[in-house]
Amino acid sequence: MEHILSWITAHQMMLYFILLSVFVGIEVIGGVPTVLHTPLMSGANAIHGVVIVGAIIVLLNMEEPGLLEYSLGFLAVFLGTLNVVGGFVVTDRMLEMFKKKK
Repeated sequence: MEHILSWITAHQMMLYFILLSVFVGIEVIGGVPTVLHTPLMSGANAIHGVVIVGAIIVLLNMEEPGLLEYSLGFLAVFLGTLNVVGGFVVTDRMLEMFKKKK
C-alpha cells in the first residue's frame, strides 16, 4: 500500500492532468449537437492512425520479442487500422447524404 501511495505522490501532477482531461472531454463531447456527432467521431477515428504508427515503431524497436509481444503489437496495428478505415467509411457515407441523386 505504501508503494502505491508513493507512486501517486510522485505522479500527482500527471494524475491531475488526466483527471482534468477526462472532465473537459466529457463536457466538450456532451456539448456537441447530435447532427455533428457522427462526422466529429469519424474524423476522430481517422486520427487514430497515430496508434498504427506508434504500434509499428514499438514492434520495430522491441528487444527479444516473444509471442505475447508480437500478438499485442499485431492486435494494436489491426485494431488501429480497423478504426481508421471505419472512420473514413462513416465519413464517406455522411458525405454521400449531401450529394444530389442522379
